[in-house]
Amino acid sequence: MTALLILRPQPGADATAARARSLGLSPVIAPLFEIDALGWASPEFALFDAVLITSANAIRFGGPALADYRHLPLYAVGGATAAAAKAAGFGEIVVGEGDGAEILALAAGHGRKRLLHLAGREHIDLHHPQVSIERRIVYASEVVQALPEAARAVLEGGAVVLLHSVRAASLFASLTNAAMLDRAGITIVGLSEAVRDAAGAGWAAAFAAPAPTDDALLAIAVRLCDQGSRKGS
Repeated sequence: MTALLILRPQPGADATAARARSLGLSPVIAPLFEIDALGWASPEFALFDAVLITSANAIRFGGPALADYRHLPLYAVGGATAAAAKAAGFGEIVVGEGDGAEILALAAGHGRKRLLHLAGREHIDLHHPQVSIERRIVYASEVVQALPEAARAVLEGGAVVLLHSVRAASLFASLTNAAMLDRAGITIVGLSEAVRDAAGAGWAAAFAAPAPTDDALLAIAVRLCDQGSRKGS
């Protein structure tokens, strides 16, 4: 079966790989980022009526100060983020399967006026006319300087590549260019149309998941990897 390349950072990469193996795929993990927790000053919880989380990493790397906000409603982008919040002890969790702007609009529609957004150093600067947002940077994603050897080995033989973010897609495109790899032998699958498009053109094929979830990504990957194997037989 055609190899599946997972580029997202840990611990998300292992979670995606486990799902992939359960579907009969052969994943190779080669993260393009390393996540580091950052120290942050936690504002008084009484200043907010909800918490906004646009990445599960904000929960995974937010540290003990998260406990101060567990009693507040939490608005999460995606099921993985919501699951991380639940595991961290948050009770009232509202999940949006779109992007940050969509979940922010949902919070506004629920009458939330003051949100605490826990985010990464590289983030989309969200705004809404009816909502005041205070942002705290709780983690940073450090990029690799060259394509990991595990990734290069897989890509030279052709692979299906999962791209989980716009930043990852752009970086992957840049690193494959630097490594002088032929895009015509590589198929990419983005978590959204924006992610797919950030990788540019010239790939063997490029797909976007219909929903921003691992399950949606892997459903496409199963089909593509199986097709690749049949073509090579």
